[in-house]
Amino acid sequence: MTIRVGVGGWTYAPWRGMFYPAGLPQKRELEYAAQHLTAIEINATFYGRQKPASFAKWAEAAPDGFKFSLKASQYATARKVLADSGESVRNFLEQGFTALGDRLGPINWQFRANKTFEHDDFARFLDLIPDTQDGVALRHALEPRHESFRVSAFVDLARARNMAIVLADSDGFPCIDEATADFSYARLQRSVEELPTGYHAAALDHWAAKAGSWAKGGRDVFVFFISGAKVCNPSAAQALIKRLGR
Repeated sequence: MTIRVGVGGWTYAPWRGMFYPAGLPQKRELEYAAQHLTAIEINATFYGRQKPASFAKWAEAAPDGFKFSLKASQYATARKVLADSGESVRNFLEQGFTALGDRLGPINWQFRANKTFEHDDFARFLDLIPDTQDGVALRHALEPRHESFRVSAFVDLARARNMAIVLADSDGFPCIDEATADFSYARLQRSVEELPTGYHAAALDHWAAKAGSWAKGGRDVFVFFISGAKVCNPSAAQALIKRLGR
């Protein structure tokens, strides 16, 4: 199994001169990030549709083995009644992200922090999400951010569809560590600016061991350093990659 580690997005001005070398042209930032990380979570897809040509261009900038995960459209997930989001789900799925080819990773369906778990509505929502798009197999991760999702009924729904539950390491959101799919997806949100790598060595050791145990259990693994002290997240990702020997 493969462990991939990265950050959210690649365009962030404070990374210039810290993660990105001074003077690096902005148009080459993705290429540089993809050489030094092993995955990136694309945020732009959360806010709006992208062009197939953009996905193809991003794929071309990344080396073999690199993966892009996508944040699903907020127009599909930020609804009181999720089962009513069929049109928004289709709009997201039909924007042409399969142009990423073998660089396509999981899709993260992130829900609002005030969205509570309602079994029937959530089950109907999952029925809107296909296992393939344009003939390409899809992997889906579910990121609830309300404590009401910490129930076996939610875990059972995710497991029945081979959808991963995002492990969110954060004080603000529930941390649900359940194996429900053939891959694991973690979003680590505790980096601090006081540390060069964003995390203490012991914390990085912990997450390296955790990711290793998931992989030994037969799952592909995706770990993203998100929010927190964003300026430090590339350093945190590189430090974890080094610990994993990848």
